[in-house]
Amino acid sequence: MSGFDAESIPFDEWMKIGLKRGWCGPPVCYTHDGVPTSPEEDEEFEEGYDPCIHVIRMYESEEQKESIEDAHAPSRWRNSYTTENK
Repeated sequence: MSGFDAESIPFDEWMKIGLKRGWCGPPVCYTHDGVPTSPEEDEEFEEGYDPCIHVIRMYESEEQKESIEDAHAPSRWRNSYTTENK
């Protein structure tokens, strides 16, 4: 992709690309929808195993981002994807 500028793609377009390529599932609400799991993961959990299911939190504003990251340390220390956290 000559001249590709990742910064210029709107978030919704990034989500569409990820969904179309099978890189991720659509955003769901943990509170209202529950964690998206497979029957195998449900069975493992019932048997005492602890399947790790990654969640990506969508922020509504910079203020919300700061508030959540101040209150939830893993949102900071698990972030190896941005330069501010390296």
